Amino acid sequence: MVFALVGLVVLALLGAVHRYVWRRFVGDTTAPGSRLRRAGTVAAFVLPLLSVGAMTSGRVGAPFWLQQVLAWPGFLWLACLLYLTLALLVGEVVRPVLLRVLARRDAARTGAESGTASGTPAETSGTPTEVPDETRPRTEKLVTSGSTGVSAPPEAVARTASDAPDPVAEPETEPAATASAPAGTAPASALVPHPSRRLFVSRVVGGAAAAAGLATVGYGAYGVLRGPSVRRITVPLAKLPRAAHGFRIAVVSDIHIGPILGRAHTRRIVDTINATSPDLVAVVGDLVDGSVADLGSAAEPLAALRARHGSYFVTGNHEYFSGAEQWVDHVRELGLVPLENARAEIEGFDLAGVNDIAGETEGQGPDFGRALGDRDRGRAAVLMAHQPVVIHDAVEHGVDLQLSGHTHGGQLWPGNYLAELANPTVAGLERYGDTQLFVSRGAGAWGPPVRVGAPSDITVVELASRQA
Repeated sequence: MVFALVGLVVLALLGAVHRYVWRRFVGDTTAPGSRLRRAGTVAAFVLPLLSVGAMTSGRVGAPFWLQQVLAWPGFLWLACLLYLTLALLVGEVVRPVLLRVLARRDAARTGAESGTASGTPAETSGTPTEVPDETRPRTEKLVTSGSTGVSAPPEAVARTASDAPDPVAEPETEPAATASAPAGTAPASALVPHPSRRLFVSRVVGGAAAAAGLATVGYGAYGVLRGPSVRRITVPLAKLPRAAHGFRIAVVSDIHIGPILGRAHTRRIVDTINATSPDLVAVVGDLVDGSVADLGSAAEPLAALRARHGSYFVTGNHEYFSGAEQWVDHVRELGLVPLENARAEIEGFDLAGVNDIAGETEGQGPDFGRALGDRDRGRAAVLMAHQPVVIHDAVEHGVDLQLSGHTHGGQLWPGNYLAELANPTVAGLERYGDTQLFVSRGAGAWGPPVRVGAPSDITVVELASRQA
C-alpha cells in the first residue's frame, strides 16, 4: 500500500513537471496548430513513456535488446528533464526583469519619437504657433468665404458644417491620462507586457534554458563515456607494519555494466586499473544491472585485471536485483575472489568483505561476526562493504579502514544533498572513532549515463605505516 502511494505521488510529480516544461518550451513559444506545437506535444507524451519503459523493462524481464532500445532515450530524458527544469526555474527569475526592461525601453523610444514629432513645426517656422482653444464651440471656428467678405450668421454656419463631408479621422495616439503624464515618465500602459514582447521573452528564456540544460547533460554524459579518472589518497593505519608501508589498493565501485554501459566500458575500467600497477584490486559492489545471461560477456574483460595480491569482490544491492548467486559464481570464473562474509590474510593486514544489506531479503545479508569475529585484533583490518551505512558495525568490530561505494557521490547535482540524508559519508575519507571510512564515487552510472558535480573515478588507496 505504501509503495503504491509513493508510486502515485512520483507519477503525479512527473506529470506536473512535464506539464510545466511543455508550457514553457512549447505552449509559450509556438503558435496553436503549428508543426512545432504538434511535435512538442507528441514529445511531451512519448519521452516520459520511454523513461518509464527504461526503468521497468529490466524488472519485468523484457528482452535485453528491448532494454537497450529503451535505455538510451528513456534514461537520458530523465537527466534532460532535471536540468531543463532547473534552468527554467532560473529563467522564472529572469523573465519579469527582462519584460520590464524591454517595456521601459519601448516606452522611452515612443516618448522620444512623440517629442520629436510635436516639436518640428515650431522649430521650422521660427514663430509661435497659435494653439486652438478646444473649449470654443465648433461653429465659431468655421467661417464662410465669399466675395463680400461678410460673415454668415451662426445658423448658416451650422448648416454649412452639417452639410460638409466628415473629415478623415486621425489615428488615436495616447489617452488623455497619458498625455497629461509628466515628461520622462513611462505611461502605465506601456509597462503592461505586449503579446509580441511576451513571445520574444519566452523564446529567449526558453532557448537559453534549453541550451544550458542540454549542454549540462551532454558534458555529463561525455564524462561517463570517456571513463573514470584516477585519484590517489594516502591512509595511515596505526597497526600496519613497516613491511606493508606503501601497499596500494585500487578501489573501484558501482561499475554498473548494463544495457547502456557494456563491454567497452568494462575494458576502459580494467585498462585504467592496470595502468596504476596496484598491489590489490577491490571491487566494492554494484558491478552489474542485469543477469549473467545478458551481461556475462560484457563482464569478461575483468579477467584481465592484474594485481600482485589478486582482485577481490563483494556484492552490492544491485547484484541482488540481478541474480547475486549467479554473479558470484561468474566473477569467480573470471579470476576474482568473492568475499561473502569472509576474509583473507594479506601481507601485513586482514582484508574482510561482507555481503550487502540488500541480501537480507534472501537470507544472505552481512555477517560481521563471521567475517571479523575470530581474527587477531593486533593486525590491521581493511573491510570491503558496499554501503557506507554499516560503518558503525565496522567500528564495533575494530576495523581500521572501510572501503565503500553505493552513493555515486550524488551522481547528478543536487542529488548529493539527498545522498547526504541517507549516508554518513557521500564521498571521500572520514573518520568514525578509530575507524576510517573511504567512499568511492564509483566508475559508472546508474540510470542516466550522466554525472554532474560527481565525476566517476577509480581511487588508489596507499596504506601508510606509522612505524615507517
